[in-house]
Amino acid sequence: MSISALLSMGRCCCRCCCPRGLWMLSAPCCDDRRMCVCPGPRRIGIPVRSSSLPLFSDAMPAPTQLFFPLIRNCELSRIYGTACYCHHKHLCCSSPYIPQSRLRYTPHPAYATFCRPKENWWQYTQGRRYASTPQKFYLTPPQVNSILKANEYSFKVPEFDGKNVSSILGFDSNQLPANAPIEDRRSAATCLQTRGMLLGVFDGHAGCACSQAVSERLFYYIAVSLLPHETLLEIENAVESGRALLPILQWHKHPNDYFSKEASKLYFNSLRTYWQELIDLNTGESTDIDVKEALINAFKRLDNDISLEAQVGDPNSFLNYLVLRVAFSGATACVAHVDGVDLHVANTGDSRAMLGVQEEDGSWSAVTLSNDHNAQNERELERLKLEHPKSEAKSVVKQDRLLGLLMPFRAFGDVKFKWSIDLQKRVIESGPDQLNDNEYTKFIPPNYHTPPYLTAEPEVTYHRLRPQDKFLVLATDGLWETMHRQDVVRIVGEYLTGMHHQQPIAVGGYKVTLGQMHGLLTERRTKMSSVFEDQNAATHLIRHAVGNNEFGTVDHERLSKMLSLPEELARMYRDDITIIVVQFNSHVVGAYQNQE
Repeated sequence: MSISALLSMGRCCCRCCCPRGLWMLSAPCCDDRRMCVCPGPRRIGIPVRSSSLPLFSDAMPAPTQLFFPLIRNCELSRIYGTACYCHHKHLCCSSPYIPQSRLRYTPHPAYATFCRPKENWWQYTQGRRYASTPQKFYLTPPQVNSILKANEYSFKVPEFDGKNVSSILGFDSNQLPANAPIEDRRSAATCLQTRGMLLGVFDGHAGCACSQAVSERLFYYIAVSLLPHETLLEIENAVESGRALLPILQWHKHPNDYFSKEASKLYFNSLRTYWQELIDLNTGESTDIDVKEALINAFKRLDNDISLEAQVGDPNSFLNYLVLRVAFSGATACVAHVDGVDLHVANTGDSRAMLGVQEEDGSWSAVTLSNDHNAQNERELERLKLEHPKSEAKSVVKQDRLLGLLMPFRAFGDVKFKWSIDLQKRVIESGPDQLNDNEYTKFIPPNYHTPPYLTAEPEVTYHRLRPQDKFLVLATDGLWETMHRQDVVRIVGEYLTGMHHQQPIAVGGYKVTLGQMHGLLTERRTKMSSVFEDQNAATHLIRHAVGNNEFGTVDHERLSKMLSLPEELARMYRDDITIIVVQFNSHVVGAYQNQE
């Protein structure tokens, strides 16, 4: 079958794509969520904007292997550029109903998207002669490193922080975008008025507005929730008298991690209202602060403020549109609070926290400190069904999604799953024209009878650190979709210690020649010298997540191809990846243990 014949078949409909590059044209999404990277079904069942590809593979119900030569020969983008026409770089199919925010959603029947062939496109494909031999256009190692290290950040905690020796040595963080712009965010800060450090990753959907707002604001809400009554009074008195405020947080930010200056006053006023209420509720009689309760209250209060700000609006047209964008988009959050040997993890959504434990024999094991809030969590399914009438038992979760649309069962924002229909219509009708013109915001989820269906309340896990607990990995689901938790912990552990426990090479049923086996052994022998190519543990982990081949080793050719994909195709293969690796001070943790 010719390439031209392939191009003429079928219409676009959202399916899914395997992270190994295997196009799943007729099979359902992978059962193993770690291995499934679905551009459509990721978050909500509304189509993506035009730049997100509905996608090329879906137009061609042909055997999978026919596409590999196209990918290897770098022909895919050239063929697609001539076959389909669109207003955005000629690389996608569009619909007049598609919203302008990138939505990681499954398509809804009411918003079906079809290929629109360019006029006389046949002559373009007939006139081309495609090379039968592979044409390799690979990034050089320095170019690969430049891309991987663009967003990396490292922070080393001083040996003495002015109060006590810290249980944290430092942390490394990094991000690799797949969406344009990236929808993930990260935050890290030291609590100045209380002890401890806060670190978090935030995974946005339907745009980056909500994840951006949560990454800026959530730590302030947590810090305020942890403050004693006397400190809250001191801060309020300083505001009343116009004196300088006590600093609450010391941020550790990459230059690309920005704060919204335009909304700072609005955010401050909401935060002040919160601490005023805390002052009124707390008479100062109790001095004990429950960290778990403080984390839960902070998450819920911020989500409530996001909703309230959108309902009230703002006289400033820019701010008015901003708060609506924040409320109608969504974000998951996974936050860790470390104070001495006390580790609390608050999770809302499907990002994860994983503890790296070094056993006595030097091997590594993974301890999960968070639970995914999605259809794979039986307790979450039961919780949702109990919160709604029995008549909705079959509709509240359909196709493993909330109301058949939303993948995570807990998230900030997403007021379309929280507000009543009347409130949604009232806010949209009184909102700016941009909101009225957006079909997504006007869309009401099916079987929407007893809102709210979604909550931002986190699930909080407590763990008391031990000397064998060496590090903590916080990461958005872009990492966990491509790597098993045990591989993540092993790779980070070997990177931090410089020790590699060699395991027999497993080929997993592949037919491997002696030459290929020699290459694998040679590659593993050079691994010891190449591991220190990265000065950042998060960067090293991303390198493996994107570049690992079927044998579990980094393949530069694969890594180069994955990083060379244009933004319209990158999301087909993976999600945004954001990682924070926190390294613990085993000596300090051991000293705490000895004191007891």
